[in-house]
Amino acid sequence: MSGREHRGTIFVEDAELLAQQEFPGRQFVIRLRAPKCAAAATPGSFGHLTCDPLLPMRRPLSIMRTDPAAGWIEILYKIVGPGLEALSKQRAGAVLSVMGPIGQGFKPSPARPKTLLVGGGVGIPPMVFLAESLKERNDAAWQPLVLMGSEIPFPFHTRPSTILLPGVPNGVIACMPLLDGWGVPSRLASLAGFPGCFDGYVTDLAAAWLSSLDPVALAQVELFACGPTPMLQATAKVARRFGVPCQVSLEEFMACAVGGCAGCAVPVVTESGLAMKRVCVDGPVFDANAVFPPAA
Repeated sequence: MSGREHRGTIFVEDAELLAQQEFPGRQFVIRLRAPKCAAAATPGSFGHLTCDPLLPMRRPLSIMRTDPAAGWIEILYKIVGPGLEALSKQRAGAVLSVMGPIGQGFKPSPARPKTLLVGGGVGIPPMVFLAESLKERNDAAWQPLVLMGSEIPFPFHTRPSTILLPGVPNGVIACMPLLDGWGVPSRLASLAGFPGCFDGYVTDLAAAWLSSLDPVALAQVELFACGPTPMLQATAKVARRFGVPCQVSLEEFMACAVGGCAGCAVPVVTESGLAMKRVCVDGPVFDANAVFPPAA
C-alpha cells in the first residue's frame, strides 16, 4: 500500500486522558477520548502519541481496546525511556495529541475460524483487540484462543480460568480475567514461576496446544502474534511445523510513523523478490513467512 492510500484514514486529535492505571513492572493502561481513532481502529493498528507537551517526538503504541460508541481507546505501555516516563506522570484531564489509527491490521480468514493469538509482553494489546473483534463478528464460528507470555508480572490481575481448555498441560490454568469474562479462553506462560502459568516460552505452550489437534482441526487454525522479534521468529517456526498460516505484528523503532522517513523499513519477501517495507504503513502486520522466511 502506498502512503497516498492512507490519506483520509489517519486522524490527529487532542485526546483527553480519561484514566491511567499502573501495574507492576512499570506498566500502565491508559484510556483516551479519541473518537475518530476509536471509530476507525482495527486490531493491529496503533496510535502515535505525544507523551508530554514539552517532548516533540511521539511514541508509537499499540491499541488494546476501543469503544467507538463512547469514543475512547485504551493503550498498554511499559516505561522504557524518558518519553513514556513522562506519559506515566500525566493525570486524568490532561490533553495529549493522538495521531491514528495507523497501519495494516490483522486479517483473519473465515475459512480458518480456530484462531490462535500469541502475545508477548507489550505485544499483548493487539491480541486483546483481535480477540474482542472476533468475539463480535458473525461471519464465521470464531473460536479465538489467546496465549500470553511475560517475564515480569502481567499487566492485569491473573486468576484461574473458568473455561476448560483441552490440549494444555495440567496445571496451566492462569488467565486474563477480561477475556475469561468474554468467554474467550486464555492461558499464560512465563519462566518467572508465576502461579498457574506454563513454565516456559509462550511459543512452546502454543506448540503443545497445536500438537493436541487432529488434521481436521489443524486445517481450521490460523495463528496471529505480536511481541519481541525472537518470539515472532519462534512463532513463525511453530506455524511452519504445524502447517498453519501465520500473521505477525512487528515491533520497530519509528520516527514519523506515517511512511515519510522510512526509518522503520525491514526486508520482506514479495512475489517480485526481496523488498524494503515500512513497518508503520505497509505493516505492522505481515505474513510470517515473508518477514521470517524458512532457512534455505
